[in-house]
Amino acid sequence: MTGSVAQEIEELLRSALHPTHLDVINDSALHHGHSGDDGSGESHFTVVIESPAFEGVSRLQRQRMVNAALGDIPGERVHALAIKARAPGDHKGG
Repeated sequence: MTGSVAQEIEELLRSALHPTHLDVINDSALHHGHSGDDGSGESHFTVVIESPAFEGVSRLQRQRMVNAALGDIPGERVHALAIKARAPGDHKGG
């Protein structure tokens, strides 16, 4: 794939999990000069994703699903990835 890591993350998650909401946030600037900052400006991300695929699935399994969809990106191409995964309706009432 060509383009930024953020774009690749978004494309992979849209293809695999068909989210109803997706934010891919580049947090790299907050970690400039810290461990894992490779100077690329694409070393730290937060993913906020809502998908029907997460219905009835534990928090741990949701994270595993996101990581599986991203292949080698977490850990190899991105130093840190925070995942906030929910099913539709999870954020309501609380």
